[in-house]
Amino acid sequence: MANSLVLLDKEQIATIEQLVRAFLRLPFFEGVPGKVMEKIHAHVHSATVLGTYDFIDIVDPIRRIGWQVKSTQKSTPVTWKRAKIPAKEELIDLSRQSKDGRQRLGNAIIDYCNDHAIESIRKYNLQNLVYARLIDRGNGLYTYFERPLPISGILFVPDDFEWNWSVPKENTKKEQLPAFHGIHAPTGKPFFAWHGLGENQLHFKGEYTWWPDENYLYQINFRSPSTPLSLTELLEILATVSN
Repeated sequence: MANSLVLLDKEQIATIEQLVRAFLRLPFFEGVPGKVMEKIHAHVHSATVLGTYDFIDIVDPIRRIGWQVKSTQKSTPVTWKRAKIPAKEELIDLSRQSKDGRQRLGNAIIDYCNDHAIESIRKYNLQNLVYARLIDRGNGLYTYFERPLPISGILFVPDDFEWNWSVPKENTKKEQLPAFHGIHAPTGKPFFAWHGLGENQLHFKGEYTWWPDENYLYQINFRSPSTPLSLTELLEILATVSN
């Protein structure tokens, strides 16, 4: 488990807010794209953006810390990645035949998520694994936090989930393929949606359960600037810098 030394200190929290608010003044964007948040995070932690499809997005090889970084609106499900499950076709066929078959496919998805984290831990010889998240809560309110994840890489327990195929919605103009949904059995909450009949996208709907409460130390709440730059103002600033 990570300790406080690998998470944000007060100076870093202030810098995160300053940089995010500065970016939000730009006239070209609404919100902060994940790639931008990765660069802000790496700058603050003096770490390196990987630009790969590994579980971690940022690494500090000296301190042996890896971070996964996400930035989306509050209501937008986080996309884990394209989850290409081994023996996919066979497992899908079995999942259509019985509850045990559905559990086997669901277990394979959970194993995929855990293995994805374990692979990064081993590949980068990590001692700490951290989740960093910028939440756009709407109405100009943002939350940024960092929280430790298990260094074992075991993020989910297969037996905690029940799985079912969705029923395609009727009266829709666009054809929708069924998705495979994972329900967190102890709470009955939707946690995963795997689009294995399409492009293999895995949505982590239960990501909100990783959000800390309001008393958590390693987070910051702030508002976006009330007066974004106009394009003219931005061009004037860039012209000054270029000179």
